[in-house]
Amino acid sequence: MTARAYGRIEMNAEGSGFVLSDAPAHVMIRLKAVFPALHKASRGPFRFPSDKMTCADLDWFLRRYPMDLGDGVARALETGVAMLKADRAEAGRILSPNWTPPAFAGLRPGQAVRDGQARNVEILQRFEGLLVADRVGAGKTYTAGAAMLREGNLPAVVVAPAHLSRQWVEVLHRFTTLTAWEVETTKPYDLPPADVYVFRYSNIGKWVDAFGQFTDQAGLGLVVFDEISELRHGEDTVKGRACLNFARAARRRLGLDATPLYNWGVEIWTVMKYLRPEVFGERGDFLREFAPSGRLEDPQAVRALLVDAHAMVRAEPVGAIPVKKSIVHVDHDVEQLASAEDWAAELARKAREGSFNERGQAVRDLDLRMRQLTGVAKARSVARLARMAMSDGEKVLLAGWHREVYDIWLKELAEFQPRLYTGTESQRQKREAFEDFVRGGCQCLIISLRSGKGLDGLQAASKTVIIGELDWSPATHTQVIGRLAREGQEADEVHAIFPVAADGSDPPMVEMTGLKASEQHGVLDGDAPLDVSTRDDGSRVQALVNRYLTKQDGRAA
Repeated sequence: MTARAYGRIEMNAEGSGFVLSDAPAHVMIRLKAVFPALHKASRGPFRFPSDKMTCADLDWFLRRYPMDLGDGVARALETGVAMLKADRAEAGRILSPNWTPPAFAGLRPGQAVRDGQARNVEILQRFEGLLVADRVGAGKTYTAGAAMLREGNLPAVVVAPAHLSRQWVEVLHRFTTLTAWEVETTKPYDLPPADVYVFRYSNIGKWVDAFGQFTDQAGLGLVVFDEISELRHGEDTVKGRACLNFARAARRRLGLDATPLYNWGVEIWTVMKYLRPEVFGERGDFLREFAPSGRLEDPQAVRALLVDAHAMVRAEPVGAIPVKKSIVHVDHDVEQLASAEDWAAELARKAREGSFNERGQAVRDLDLRMRQLTGVAKARSVARLARMAMSDGEKVLLAGWHREVYDIWLKELAEFQPRLYTGTESQRQKREAFEDFVRGGCQCLIISLRSGKGLDGLQAASKTVIIGELDWSPATHTQVIGRLAREGQEADEVHAIFPVAADGSDPPMVEMTGLKASEQHGVLDGDAPLDVSTRDDGSRVQALVNRYLTKQDGRAA
């Protein structure tokens, strides 16, 4: 007896995908449930790519609803399923405790690839895209260097924050025999021959048209996005569009970031678009399944999908340094904050009741002005904390955001020869400040909250970091603390101090960063207790608006 056919599948004209047609209505309902990317109102024909995951899903679906298969379909499905099974079997072998890592030709004498790093490299080789979210100090740069030594991964391109591009070249030359070239300008020029070209997120956009210079006849081997959270805004930015071109051209894609999520968990979709876009599919499908309200409903389910697809790995660094975190409630200039009550309340009203443009501008102004005012109001108290920490000769890393706050710290702490490492200084000035802090007489390095991500070497000088101004993203705090809590830190623990004012922007920022940290932890680590779904407004400054309207209403009563 011939089995009933519930439709027909053929190869598309290019032979690169499948076309499904003639399915009855009840089968289409089932099909759309299995493949949520299909438009709900469409009656076909339906088009599918021929990647391994899709082949496996179609093969599974056909076991329940057999269909007529055109020329080449059965072979393509069989090949895709076999490749997926082989990938998973190989991944299981690589991740088993008895796995022996391969030898890496091209290492400098005395250098070695750790087992965990070697596993990451082999997973990348197999699946061609990987997010290495190992915690700060776990040696992610060395993982990338090892990956460049594997077959098919040269020439390689690294895209990194500006302050890390030279560090990349130094590490690659110290760790491997590869030749690396740092591209420092935005204006394209004839590049010298090299195995690895290191770009900056700030100049990569200008080099897209010169793509052919750093690829061989076989194309680009590997692209590495260091601190990939830089791309969280995706194609809305020049660097995002440029990096996507590189990602699509490369045989393999590697993302490095201990904190790939800077704000809410939905950013993971954008991150994976650069590395393994097939894992989550289209953005609309991802949001419908995981974040119908705009926030992840089950961050741990997202993590489970990433891990099951071998798209993300996350490990503790060898000999992880404990971090003791202390929230210290400090005095602030009450009069200075009180002087802002009237205009803060007015901005809060505009943020709630004004026109669309007025609301947006008012929210931005309230955020920026209150954060600055709060930083200034508590700056002297923060300086006193730093002075206490340095009284016995200790060096301190002091993090902030506003120039007006830096000026107060520089004056109050002048005897400790403070230096600046912020967005204002040139790369040369930053290197000089770094050297003076690590090896010279500078006892206090004032660092911008977002200027030191990925920076290595400060741990040789200090074990104490003071977050003198808060950031809306808990990932920023993690990154700053990670400058000290990393391999090479000789102290038994790192002390992270958070001076918090009782008024101004600090209270709502503490609350908001706590919510974000819980969601991020669910995606990256999977075992955090989550209670973020009850908050109906995730705006980072809505709490400020509510705070100042409530205070103004209370005074009026």
